[in-house]
Amino acid sequence: MLLATLAVSACSLPRGAAVQSEVIKERDAEIPTFQVVEVSRANIPALNQWPSTGWHGHYHWPNTSSGSSSSVIRTGDLVNITIWDSQENSLITNPGQRFTKIEGVEVDANGSVFLPYVNKVGIRGLTPAGARSKIQQRLEPIVPSAQVQLSLQQGRDHSVDVVGGVAQPGAFPMPSRNYKVLNVIADAGGIPPNLRNPQVRLLRGSKTYEISADILFADGSRNALLYPRDTIIVEEDDRSFVALGASGQEDLIYFPKDEITALEAMSLMGGLNDTRADPEGVLILREFAAGDLRADGSGPELQQVVFTLDLTTADGLFAARKFYIQPDDTVLATESPVNSAQTIIGLFGSVFGLTTRVANAAN
Repeated sequence: MLLATLAVSACSLPRGAAVQSEVIKERDAEIPTFQVVEVSRANIPALNQWPSTGWHGHYHWPNTSSGSSSSVIRTGDLVNITIWDSQENSLITNPGQRFTKIEGVEVDANGSVFLPYVNKVGIRGLTPAGARSKIQQRLEPIVPSAQVQLSLQQGRDHSVDVVGGVAQPGAFPMPSRNYKVLNVIADAGGIPPNLRNPQVRLLRGSKTYEISADILFADGSRNALLYPRDTIIVEEDDRSFVALGASGQEDLIYFPKDEITALEAMSLMGGLNDTRADPEGVLILREFAAGDLRADGSGPELQQVVFTLDLTTADGLFAARKFYIQPDDTVLATESPVNSAQTIIGLFGSVFGLTTRVANAAN
């Protein structure tokens, strides 16, 4: 029975997670395939300067600027023109009338509109007031007493699209050249409050910009000026990390805000399991791009890095409050080696008890 007990103790015991020493045992290999970094208050400033990973699709965001409060006529816009003339027998009015209307005239590809007697008038790039003045000047040699009124109906090329993540997505005409991101989000009904850490993406030609809605709302300098044909997309934050091991939750956990520290990550994971976890062995596994490697110590030396945290010391706890989790990280709460020892002791005790009961029965 004693031999059987020893055999059992020598076998790998069933566990929910690996012991820290098992995960990082290859770091002392002749040619290691990953790097192990112990996180402390002393090296936190340097580690936070290492290249970021997993931030797919995140780009710079343009700062705010000011535009004119008036609109500018563009190709595809429609203009409604009313020409007033008080003269009898006017060229442009019918008998008994004092005005004539020309409605729904589209600005063509050359930026012009056609008008009787004056042929084409280029008005693209002008404000409605500027276009009215130009048309009236063109009419003066023919109808000196004419007065012109003009109104603008903006076309598709003078609108901004809001695709999703708002109460009322759609195409929104720009009322002026001073139309900004927060204006169009408000016109679209705002962002629903149940959207997880909403991200605002701006598509402008071949460029893409992205910012957190919280930052956009908090900083007026981020309220970017919109251009015609811009597209706004509001989506939930899709960045996440993987929680594994002896924690309250093993799952894919999405970022509830822009930045998450290691200590906050442990809280999102449901904390460490009181009876299984090793608080000295919280591991964060991260993979860097080949271009991120540095030989001078200012960055990772190998693409795969294991960061270790000891949450049993004040130094480790303070470091965990400053060390930031990156998207696609794996946060592993390792198993305590004490549990294995207790299991083996328990097996010895069980076998010893069984042996005693068998001996007593034999007597």
